Amino acid sequence: MVSRLLAHVEPPPLHAGTALQERHAVASFALTDQLGRPFGNAQLAGEPSLMFFGFTHCPDVCPTTLALLARLHREPPLSRLHIVFVTVDPKRDDPPTMKQYVDAFGGGITGLTGSDAALNPLLANLGVVRVIQPLAGDDYSVDHSATLYYLDARGELAAVFTPPFDYPAMRADLIALLHSNY
Repeated sequence: MVSRLLAHVEPPPLHAGTALQERHAVASFALTDQLGRPFGNAQLAGEPSLMFFGFTHCPDVCPTTLALLARLHREPPLSRLHIVFVTVDPKRDDPPTMKQYVDAFGGGITGLTGSDAALNPLLANLGVVRVIQPLAGDDYSVDHSATLYYLDARGELAAVFTPPFDYPAMRADLIALLHSNY
């Protein structure tokens, strides 16, 4: 208890996001990155991450958000922030598809995929919404949350950002989070 109190760091005030007063552990997960390598909680430890859920066939929210994340990642004070894109459409988003998609944003983004069974605990733990919307023929789209999840260097959920995203305010908040070690 004493060590936990001594290790407690107050979250910085945020303007574009919401810092959680109590960080919470991310459910144990085992997915595959865009290079076909295993990726789980252990890969989140060491550096803070910004996690986003979407899919490669998304017509608007995903490419716009990933472009914003890639731009943030190119900022020198934010370059150590690990950007993680997790598919909500594993049926179409295999590792090669994820690689092609995340590479289109200039590198620096890790794309994750896995079976529905592997994804569901992570989605439930973070409160990510995913609803399959049937389209003409056998086609479909996926409605999903557009929230960005800030995970600290221990891989714990520490803050969230919800749309609409304001680049200057997000940049300032992320720098504050990194500098505070929250």
